[in-house]
Amino acid sequence: MASDRDLSDFPGMPDVAESGVVDSERRRGRGARSNKTGRFEAQAHEEFDDGWETLGDLDAFKTEVFEDTSKTIISHNDSPDVSFDSSINPYKGCEHGCIYCYARPTHCYLGHSAGLDFETKLYAKPNAAALLERELKKPGYKPETIVIGGNTDPYQPIEREHRITRSILEVMAAANHPLGIVTKSALVARDIDILGPMASKSLARVAVSITTLDRHVARAMEPRAATPSKRLDTVRRLADAGIPVTVMVAPIVPGLTDHEIEPILEAAREAGAREAGYVLLRLPLEIKDLFREWLREEFPDRAEKVISLLRSMHGGRDYTADFGVRQRGRGPYATQIALRFRLAKKRLGFGEERVSLRKDLFIKPGNGGQQLRLL
Repeated sequence: MASDRDLSDFPGMPDVAESGVVDSERRRGRGARSNKTGRFEAQAHEEFDDGWETLGDLDAFKTEVFEDTSKTIISHNDSPDVSFDSSINPYKGCEHGCIYCYARPTHCYLGHSAGLDFETKLYAKPNAAALLERELKKPGYKPETIVIGGNTDPYQPIEREHRITRSILEVMAAANHPLGIVTKSALVARDIDILGPMASKSLARVAVSITTLDRHVARAMEPRAATPSKRLDTVRRLADAGIPVTVMVAPIVPGLTDHEIEPILEAAREAGAREAGYVLLRLPLEIKDLFREWLREEFPDRAEKVISLLRSMHGGRDYTADFGVRQRGRGPYATQIALRFRLAKKRLGFGEERVSLRKDLFIKPGNGGQQLRLL
């Protein structure tokens, strides 16, 4: 059964771990182990066994898709830690279920949990293409590279049915607008027919995230994302189509996947990736408890080592929010990872400069960007 308790019963509620872990059958195929109430809610909802085995009667978590009613589609940021200023996220929440996903805490703004809710209660933006076209038509609009998928994956499984990302690409292709894509899904290859011609005009690039080459680790850590082999095949298909591909070794999990830095880069380079980057595991807000729950269940023999190494790169804490540190850490171990990555890139011939996309080809939707001439 379930009970509602005031958050005052849970001092430092986001730091409470190991409470409310959901039965494995109800969360089969999902990443998070729990579904704790979001930090902005006035009450905390907790399931517990009342002795009558009623938890066994609860339904399994199923994917639900709701309509998002946003009035604008382009988001802006001024973070020095990211390489883009503008982005579009066709979806909120992500069915891939990656346990480490830095976007999980954003689901709390919607009144949901960063846990199982994040990967089962999804929001789609069906009018995204229309909103984008409207924004591109605005007087004075100046094109800058827009990254699709800066928060959640634009090619998560529900894109197969909703095709929102593809509709956005169609608008950007018609306008000759520069774009980047960040994904870990093989579905991006579906849109090579749009991305290939755009890339030939220096208007498109794609970043593919590869966290591990170990199929079993990937299945546990990213349960509904493409397998490592499919991601490498996707890199190859994109590269063969002339689309510049960056491999993102992200996140690097110390004590679990950091030994794979060089093999991942070697495999990605062989597949045709031209650039490479990395991000260390981040554990802000709810993620620190979600990740610990997952780690203790999946890799109990490594749990203590992973957390200890991570905290050594954040001054003894789980996470440092400072720009320049939150994605790379600091200290001897962080320095070692950075050096290994840099040397591997140099040895394998990865480019040091990002592919530059063109902005001068932009055509404003509607009249082709040209004023009607007076007769």
